Amino acid sequence: MAPDSRGTAPGTRPAVRVLVVGGGYVGMYTALRLQRALRQRLRSGDAEITVVTPEPYMTYQPFLPEAAAGSISPRHVVVPLRRVLRDCKVVIGEVEHVDHDKRTATVTTLATGEDGTGAVGIAYDEIVLAPGSVARTLPVPGLAEFGIGFKTVEEAIGLRNHVIEQLDIASATRDPEVRDAALTFVFVGGGYAGVEALAELEDMARYASRYYHNILPSDLRWILVEASGRILPEVGPAMGRYVVGELRGRNIDVRLETRLDSCERRIVQLSDGSRFPARTLVWTAGVRPSPLLAATGLPLTGRGRLRCTAALRVEGVEHAWSAGDAAAVPDLASAEPGAETAPNAQHAVRQAKVLAQNVLASLAGQPLTDYRHRSAGSVASLGLHKGVAQVHGRAVKGYPAWLIHRMYHLSRVPTFNRKARVLAEWTLAGLFKREIVSLGSLEHPRAEFEIAAGADPDPRRPGGAGDRARPGDGPSPDDGPPTSSG
Repeated sequence: MAPDSRGTAPGTRPAVRVLVVGGGYVGMYTALRLQRALRQRLRSGDAEITVVTPEPYMTYQPFLPEAAAGSISPRHVVVPLRRVLRDCKVVIGEVEHVDHDKRTATVTTLATGEDGTGAVGIAYDEIVLAPGSVARTLPVPGLAEFGIGFKTVEEAIGLRNHVIEQLDIASATRDPEVRDAALTFVFVGGGYAGVEALAELEDMARYASRYYHNILPSDLRWILVEASGRILPEVGPAMGRYVVGELRGRNIDVRLETRLDSCERRIVQLSDGSRFPARTLVWTAGVRPSPLLAATGLPLTGRGRLRCTAALRVEGVEHAWSAGDAAAVPDLASAEPGAETAPNAQHAVRQAKVLAQNVLASLAGQPLTDYRHRSAGSVASLGLHKGVAQVHGRAVKGYPAWLIHRMYHLSRVPTFNRKARVLAEWTLAGLFKREIVSLGSLEHPRAEFEIAAGADPDPRRPGGAGDRARPGDGPSPDDGPPTSSG
């Protein structure tokens, strides 16, 4: 029997089959390290690494606020998996179910609904579960209809287009109620995502307002709603209070110990009794583990994360591994009993390295290594040339913190190609003015052709005609969601 192009006979099973579920930090970095270690075996067909992910790229999420503000192009925030994982098999799809006893995963792909063959089964010897997390929402009336998330590059760019579009609406309308609603921007959640997204977009919108003859920066109303008594808890109480003062000094209304009660008909109601119209509501109030984990039959914590050992193996289960948002990993560097590592990028990237080493050690029958990392600190951007940082217990703020933020994330973004492109964009942004163009039509490129061809575009489609206010229109239950879901 003649060998195929990979050096194995047709139908021959690879000696090692590793299935990586998820193409985020943990998934990509784990597959990349396994690829480097097993490259010769992969090319000979003696090993196989399969990566199943809904998107063909990894998103570097710390850059989403800058992408939303226009400081970085969207294509430079993502890393194409097929280019980086050349010796791996990348499958664009979603894992629906895992039968670990039989070592098989049921996967639906882009072709599943087209060819009528249904879901496919992928066999494995070792599985790495890193599906990440999804937005944690609450049953707030109107949230599903009008809320905007901030976890994907599509949502970040859609939000940028939406904010600029609101300035266009406010500039053109003759109805003061529509104008007030268009110029009111509400962000729910005082963590990294909420604070950085609000700060960057407020910076961008304030700059953009100079190009509107009838809009002043003071006309824009920005509101940050946080249910607890502090924001950015990772940078410490003192720096958290500094951030509140910094934001309020920029005329941003920060409301602590306040919850969103309703946003029906685009009327925002808060737990402090305030009620006002707003056409923009950004929800960044936390995340929860991927629903896939409940379909694996593997042990979960009360919060829905996989129970893992410090060696990143699923507790009590052989040949199953996890890290990142999906895993509850003991924090060996913490003095607090029972502490778990935070589900952030700082841990995910480092855990992926240890996870890959342990998978290889397990295959070779060698002892495993426990994951241990003491956080060096936290950094956050508050807009152009503004930021806060906590580095080895030392508080830094203002321009130095902003510079540390950029240097740190530039060092962490994957591949030299992306580092060079991001650095070039930052350099050019320092020499030229901001771009303030809304390209919302990119989200629905066939809309104009549908009209020209006599079709009837769906007026309720997100970002479509039903979502664009007309002069004299007020908040209406017929208005569509304020952004594309991505």
